[in-house]
Amino acid sequence: MTTPTLYGLLAEFDREDQVVDATRRIYEAGYRRIDAFSPFPVHGLAEAMGRKRTWVPLVVLCGGILGGLGGFVMQAYSAVVDYPLNIGGRPYYSWPAFIPITFETTVLGAVFAAVFGMLAMNGLPQPYHPVFHVKNFELASRSRFFLLVMSRDAKFDLDRTRRDLEALDPHAIHEVPH
Repeated sequence: MTTPTLYGLLAEFDREDQVVDATRRIYEAGYRRIDAFSPFPVHGLAEAMGRKRTWVPLVVLCGGILGGLGGFVMQAYSAVVDYPLNIGGRPYYSWPAFIPITFETTVLGAVFAAVFGMLAMNGLPQPYHPVFHVKNFELASRSRFFLLVMSRDAKFDLDRTRRDLEALDPHAIHEVPH
């Protein structure tokens, strides 16, 4: 029987300011493969993990542009090429009539890009994660804050990382099996 490999060490904290401070100190110590879990969004936690930029606004912009262009081209093609109708002597290509639907498809494209882009960038849905094996991790959705240092980090050494986490005064430290 083989022993399961270690995914990382999980430190458990009682308050949000503790996990932000601990995350900042672990990042300053040189750890880069870290993640944090909390029951609600914590201001400053992403910055403490070294995350400086998100690509979601660019994805939303591209989705909006593609949605708007798609709606406009669809209307122009159908009114000018596919099924032209002469109604009251108006020109076939009457672009002001296309603006309301173009606006709506722009919003629709941006919303779809925001939702699916955010899910993809966050790696969701994630029906399984190794931290689910830790018994106290169910408190991450209610009252506790967790900081995970992954074993694939270049600086990870079980004893040294445990000492570094213990220096942060967590409520508990758990080993996360893979």
